[in-house]
Amino acid sequence: MDFKEKTTLGRTGLRVGRLGISSSYGAPAKAYEEAFERGCNYFNMGSFIKGRSKEMIKAIKNITAKGKRDELVVAIYDYTHSPIFGQKHFMKGLRKMGLEYVDELLLGYYSGLPRKSVMNWAIRLKDQGLARYLGVSSHNRKVFAEFTRDGFVDVYHVRYNAVNSGAEKDVFPLLPPENKPGIVSYTATRWGQLLKEKKMPAGEKPLTATECYRFVLSNQSVDLCMTGARSLEMMRENLETLNLGPLTEDEMARIRGIGDFIYGKKRDQDLPREKK
Repeated sequence: MDFKEKTTLGRTGLRVGRLGISSSYGAPAKAYEEAFERGCNYFNMGSFIKGRSKEMIKAIKNITAKGKRDELVVAIYDYTHSPIFGQKHFMKGLRKMGLEYVDELLLGYYSGLPRKSVMNWAIRLKDQGLARYLGVSSHNRKVFAEFTRDGFVDVYHVRYNAVNSGAEKDVFPLLPPENKPGIVSYTATRWGQLLKEKKMPAGEKPLTATECYRFVLSNQSVDLCMTGARSLEMMRENLETLNLGPLTEDEMARIRGIGDFIYGKKRDQDLPREKK
């Protein structure tokens, strides 16, 4: 398994780098462009195009100006859960980025199946060629079985890290053997908890971000892992994941032990509540 090589994002057929890049951490445009040149071409844009997203917009425009739009995979989140407001933010996002379409419309944070009006709107955007594929994210692992039965969603965004590893039981084994959806993992650092010394077992050093990403990408069910950077230096540190490759058995055992320690008996009780 070579993290420097691109992989296919499930049944979409899109070729993507193993690290996906989020717009919401404030890195400069140069950082996004450097990530793209390193093969990390999956850019994830929030639905409210402002503030920190401006630098990713600048990078997208610079990349497309070089005639490389076909090499770029752009996903745009919709957090509104409303066709009316979702349409407004989606079209504004297209205009801001200077794009005629996005590669993925990502319906953000659903604890169950979206309302029929939301799905009809999403499918309409796909039929119009404004969004090539549909994705969904959820903290509720059990809901992905419902999406699989429905068959409308092309990409699953799944919470997966050394602490919250339940997708290994509730999601990955239940994927269809053929025509599989793409799998994107997020919260690899568990909201930074895996990087904090005070969260570690006695005598253990905190994990690095690259170790967190390598844990996720060492699972063959995962196509790409989302990452965020606040600076060019941090982006370069994250990109080092590509050179390091999969974890060894000993490294994996250590990280799982740390994850189990943080998980403890309370498990997910301290996690953010699912948005309704």
